[in-house]
Amino acid sequence: MLTKEREDKVIKLCQKLIQAQSYSGHEEKVAGELRTFFEANGFDEIHVDEYGNIIGKIKGNRPGPKILFDGHIDTVLVPDSSKWTHDPFAAEICDGKIYGRGTSDMKGADAAMANAAANFASDCNKDFAGEIYVAGVVHEECFEGIAARKISEYVKPDYVVIGESSQLNLKIGQRGRGEIKVETFGVPAHSANPEKGVNAVYSMCKIVQALQKIKPSHHDFLGDGILELTDIKSSPYPGASVVPDYCMATYDRRLLVGETKESVLKPIQEALDKLMAEDPKIKAKASFAIGEEMCYTGNKIHGERFFPGWAYDEKADYIQAVYRELKSMGYNPQITKYNFCTNGSHYAGEAGIKTIGLGPSLENLAHTIDEYIEIDQLTKVTDCYYGLLRALLK
Repeated sequence: MLTKEREDKVIKLCQKLIQAQSYSGHEEKVAGELRTFFEANGFDEIHVDEYGNIIGKIKGNRPGPKILFDGHIDTVLVPDSSKWTHDPFAAEICDGKIYGRGTSDMKGADAAMANAAANFASDCNKDFAGEIYVAGVVHEECFEGIAARKISEYVKPDYVVIGESSQLNLKIGQRGRGEIKVETFGVPAHSANPEKGVNAVYSMCKIVQALQKIKPSHHDFLGDGILELTDIKSSPYPGASVVPDYCMATYDRRLLVGETKESVLKPIQEALDKLMAEDPKIKAKASFAIGEEMCYTGNKIHGERFFPGWAYDEKADYIQAVYRELKSMGYNPQITKYNFCTNGSHYAGEAGIKTIGLGPSLENLAHTIDEYIEIDQLTKVTDCYYGLLRALLK
């Protein structure tokens, strides 16, 4: 168990991170708080990459595996703070909870990871085999796994710990996510003479009906793949007296293990090809959306919105080692999966690095009004991270 002093220390860091507002692309203040902590608590090296990811390193006295703690430091927006009972950036403590944007998602875990690494290294005077890295990751809310590519390229970890909320349970997989654009192209005309044009929205209506018939695949552990329409836009807009010559529908595709860009687009493209063969007026194409955002460093981050699913066998040695250690410490974690997408899409899904999820708090508190983290969860996960290090760094 943590000492009272160490409990107070992780609470204090969590509050500082919350008070440092860090919407995606504006994470510099919270990165600065982590730098200050790393410098004051025995970290050997600090690295900031072109996107603004900050990585603190503690090197053991003996060679061994590299463990990377991954915690994103960006948050979603607070559209209207007047709806909050507690100031979203004050980090107020009330009834055993710390309130604020990012408490659950996921500055509580960020604070716990940094403290656990420092505590472990201090207690053994760095006499362990391996290296510990704590990464504060930018732009996760926009691009799960894109900024993480730079981190794994730099660290080359043997194990990754995802700190997203899990209520102290162990997560060994997740569905991935793809954002698919379906576009239709028509011919503009005055709406008083619609027969002279081709309405791109009518074409899209036929496509939407056809795509509803696609049944994505199933995975025994992760569940069903999903293909869900999330928005439709036409152009010109507003379209006063004009037959729209362009329409775009966006689909959210939840991905299973082993699915590729090609395999996901194939049934969609086949449906489009069939419709276009039946009706020459329909012109359409499907592709993955491309995202681009500005980083606080002044550099741009961009990538295709395809983030793979992943899953590991619960009997894997490293998972069982962590599980046994937590059990011996008095915890009773379930071994299960995330219901949302995380940076594990890169580490496990793309790079094949051994990955495990372990975090504090409830998954459904993310992005909510009056978001909070229970102090009990915050201190316990700090203890759990310490145990994880003990399990994997012999």
